[in-house]
Amino acid sequence: MTAPAVSAAVQVPMNDLSLQHATIREQMDTALAEVVASCGFILGPRVAAFEEAFARYCGVDHCVGVSNGTDALVLTLRALGVGAGDEVITTPYTFGATAEAICQVGARPVFVDVEDRQLCLDPSLVEAAITARTKVIMPVHIYGHPADMTPLLATAGVHNIDVVEDAAQAQGARRGAATSGSMGRAGCFSFYPGKNLGAYGDAGGITTNDQALAQRLRSLRNHGMPLSGPKFHYDLLGHNNRMDGIQGAVLEVKLPYLEDWNESRRRIADRYREQLGDVGDLQLPTEAEDARHVYHLFTIRTQQRDGLAAHLRAAGVSSAVMYPLPLHLTDAYAFLGHAEGSFPVSEQACREILSIPIFPELADDLVDHVSEQVRAFFGTSARGRS
Repeated sequence: MTAPAVSAAVQVPMNDLSLQHATIREQMDTALAEVVASCGFILGPRVAAFEEAFARYCGVDHCVGVSNGTDALVLTLRALGVGAGDEVITTPYTFGATAEAICQVGARPVFVDVEDRQLCLDPSLVEAAITARTKVIMPVHIYGHPADMTPLLATAGVHNIDVVEDAAQAQGARRGAATSGSMGRAGCFSFYPGKNLGAYGDAGGITTNDQALAQRLRSLRNHGMPLSGPKFHYDLLGHNNRMDGIQGAVLEVKLPYLEDWNESRRRIADRYREQLGDVGDLQLPTEAEDARHVYHLFTIRTQQRDGLAAHLRAAGVSSAVMYPLPLHLTDAYAFLGHAEGSFPVSEQACREILSIPIFPELADDLVDHVSEQVRAFFGTSARGRS
């Protein structure tokens, strides 16, 4: 489609972390100064305080702060005893860290396609993928929408398999009354700066109700040393995956704002839906009846994705393709032996998806500008708005 010429005078980024920081600058300066004054740079009281607060927020007994979201996945799999010869069922429609973590512990990713609406792991396909080697089912709460956990947990229960939630994009998402990270044996979070709850660097967390698992994770993240007892004794072959004190302080300051920030994302998503609901062949994000989507990304679908992205770029609107290929079609996972057509829903989605700007501080006039440019590309006039 040939779109009309546009002006790029207005610039709309995918995210603008400086706007968020400006609203909490004084609190943040105080918290960071306290870390420096106490020299609590690795773990320490600010990490412990955040762990307690985030566990309470998620409705679980334990949170273990770690170095990043990828390490959260790796440590959890190791703590559950997953290793060489084992299989972990997951989705090919995800960021690379999901399958990467499985491979890093020596296990084999077993991909199962996603369902077509929310693009989360399709529970109806999981049973057929289970073998005697299956140790874990790892659903991904993609873009901030929680996977359908009830049937996944039921299937896992029948086969005595653990469920580990990849909740990297879903801080505060819910399925029914349950918050992401509280439904499986463990939940793994990324606090990368751009996430709904983001640190000022890399950080991650693991949530669980299993006390023994939490204790094992705390030891593994700190070189396998026991939680109490003499220093420089090693009970496990561990790792250096500790959360920094500065990141714990940042996350502790931000956590009380997370619900309001998520509600702002939901309000912006509703505004997009109101303005883009009848445009071309667009498919907008949907929300399952019992789910609370937190819109880490607002991802639309169209068969004219590349043309739309080019038009938006000319109009000063950022966009992103997350993700251009399902994992089974990337070079890194060629060893699994899959070909195009193996997971058709994931493959089709990757040809059509485009994320447009969404973050809590995104002003209504900029949301409207994005919507106007999308409509202009499809030759659709603007709709009324409040």
